[in-house]
Amino acid sequence: MNQFSYVRPTSLKAAIEAVAKNNARFIAGGTNLLDLMKNGVIISDKLVDINRLPLKDIQLDNGVLHIGSLVLNSDLAEHELVKTHHPLLSQALLAGASQQLRNMATVGGNMMQRTRCSYYYDTTMPCNKRSPNSGCGALGGINRMHAIFGANDNCIAVHPSDMCVALAALDATVLVSGPKGDRHIPFTDFHRLPGNTPQLDNNLGKNELITAVEIPANNFTKNVYYLKVRDRASYAFALVSVAAALDIRDGVIQQARLAMGGVAHKPWRLPDAEKALTGKAPTVENFRIAANIATQSAKTYKHNAFKTALATNSIQTALLKATTV
Repeated sequence: MNQFSYVRPTSLKAAIEAVAKNNARFIAGGTNLLDLMKNGVIISDKLVDINRLPLKDIQLDNGVLHIGSLVLNSDLAEHELVKTHHPLLSQALLAGASQQLRNMATVGGNMMQRTRCSYYYDTTMPCNKRSPNSGCGALGGINRMHAIFGANDNCIAVHPSDMCVALAALDATVLVSGPKGDRHIPFTDFHRLPGNTPQLDNNLGKNELITAVEIPANNFTKNVYYLKVRDRASYAFALVSVAAALDIRDGVIQQARLAMGGVAHKPWRLPDAEKALTGKAPTVENFRIAANIATQSAKTYKHNAFKTALATNSIQTALLKATTV
């Protein structure tokens, strides 16, 4: 690991000013950043520790749940406001990483984590995300874990978060602050597809800091389910995951929310499948139709062709589980 300086500002203004100098980065839990620095994937001359900033609140205001970016994943998963109003988020958080990591990882850090693509971590291999215009080693390599939606020859890596899949499904908003002031970003617009700039994971501006996430009021408090399909029962990233939320009244789906993880460069929302479910009865056949709609644009590579069927079946299973909880 390269040598770096370290500061701990106590105000948001001071933190933003500090990160603007040298090759600096924000750090909170450090569960991903420190690994990347140790492996030489990321080199930073300065770390700006933001743990002293007042960004650890969880509040419900006029139906909107406000979550500070420094809230720990473990605290958020077990918070009564979350379990009562947004149980899908709690389920997704508990499916992620391990208890030890959840005790350190923050909401903002979870959103900012980098892909776990092995070609990104291996500095001897080409990777456009790590070194733009060097190529994508995964294209002709072992790509079993890689994307089936929204990818291109520049990058086929997937976003690793479980929490973010639930937040995408729940229509969350990201609050950020930076040198030019504050702004709000719809969660589904926060992360990026690779396009021609695979090195950019999100739409944060230069020196901007995530301060909070907000989730609007909804009726997804009962019929929800987060399904994570992985190679082992714990401490493993998703081959495919599904966040399913249904608002069922009088035997009819009034609203549906679906998002997937492990399949794209960002949490992958399924609006066409949601529309196919709206106004329909929660039946196995309707779930099958919606799942087929959701996966019809899938594009696979040499080692991940199984993901299309896995994704289709996982969507149906998550929807079925959501109706029987």
